[in-house]
Amino acid sequence: MNTRFQRSELLLGSQCMQSIASQKVIVFGIGGVGSWCTESLIRSGIRHLTIVDSDIVCETNCNRQLHATSTTIGKPKVEVMRSRLLEINPQAHIVALHKTFTPYNSDDFELHTYDYIIDCIDSLACKIELIRHATRTNAVFFSSMGASLKINPLYIQVAEFWKVRGCPFGSIIRKRMRKGELPAKKFLCVYSEEVLENKGESILPETHLDTQPVFTAPEHDQWQSKKAVLNGTMVHVTAVFGFTLAGLVIQNEVKRFSNNK
Repeated sequence: MNTRFQRSELLLGSQCMQSIASQKVIVFGIGGVGSWCTESLIRSGIRHLTIVDSDIVCETNCNRQLHATSTTIGKPKVEVMRSRLLEINPQAHIVALHKTFTPYNSDDFELHTYDYIIDCIDSLACKIELIRHATRTNAVFFSSMGASLKINPLYIQVAEFWKVRGCPFGSIIRKRMRKGELPAKKFLCVYSEEVLENKGESILPETHLDTQPVFTAPEHDQWQSKKAVLNGTMVHVTAVFGFTLAGLVIQNEVKRFSNNK
């Protein structure tokens, strides 16, 4: 028994833990949701992980993103997160990609080589493109809907994409996808029906969510520049979104292992 994962192995068994360790996972978006998701995956025994984000840590990330501290501001999120994850499990194979997923570079990610694809992107245009590409593969795909404008984690739940209700972000994604290419298969989403309003002033200009996606060249691209709306967020909500996504991976592996016994 590996002492580092002893408590997990006591619950799941050594063979199931070996199955978990063998899975290849890629996570897009290492922010308020994705940072907690990736750490949960590594602590749960995932050993082959790719993390993707083009952004750098900024001071406003400190309220909700795991990697954001006074010493990491200005550094690429994926590099900071990779270092942290390797401290948790030095034997893990972690690839950090400081780039954005767009129609220009979708083939670069080799999505077909992964067992799980997890979407934690908060850019509407990039998210829609990832959903379309990810659902064409044989990988299990999970997606996070909007985690902002919420304070009650007890409202967080899981549903198939077309059955998500009460989430404005999910509604906009479905509306946009009906105008173009639909997802190639069904997939589960983490979402919340709670919708509050910002009570403070935004420091960035807002644009309407239901606008056509505009992609720039992928070099030095940042998802922050593609956010349609800047909304308030709380860590106890975004973290639960991330933990739930990681939990879906582990639950699926446990189920798959049990069925194959």
